[in-house]
Amino acid sequence: MSTYLDWLEDLNNRDSRVRAMLRRSLAFDPGAFPAVYPYVEPFLKDEDSHWRRQVHYLVAALWATHWKAGRTGVPLPMAKAIAQHQLASGSASTERRFITLLDADADELPYRLRQTVALLKDQAIDFDSLLVDLLRWHSPDKRIQNQWARQFYRTLHKDTDLPEESKTEEESA
Repeated sequence: MSTYLDWLEDLNNRDSRVRAMLRRSLAFDPGAFPAVYPYVEPFLKDEDSHWRRQVHYLVAALWATHWKAGRTGVPLPMAKAIAQHQLASGSASTERRFITLLDADADELPYRLRQTVALLKDQAIDFDSLLVDLLRWHSPDKRIQNQWARQFYRTLHKDTDLPEESKTEEESA
């Protein structure tokens, strides 16, 4: 577990109201609910980046919403968890939601992730990797979104015999 999630878990072990306050913060923009400042600010210290601050508040709130004592299963990265949900539910709307999540900008992302985490209520999510990925969400080459797409579709089709891609003339030469 990351230092940040260890910090949240330790706070939660000392006072279960921490989770309740962090869950409530989802009704606000990330970092705009003063009641959770005591839980997140000590960890952030002198962080000046607006995006990094928002991501830490958002991940804390999502973690608190999804937290369950004794949850079984290996925590999965977000894209793999979504693919597993689609495989288990057979719902075609899951893929549409996933694509919408990949296309989300900074303003839409908290809402889309809140929906997604609610959808994945029965699955263990790797919040460490979510934090790392969201910190790099705005990379110009959309590296994280491409990584998530690969994880999602490879998980969906891991047991499928797909034909091999044919080589072009340039590759054969």
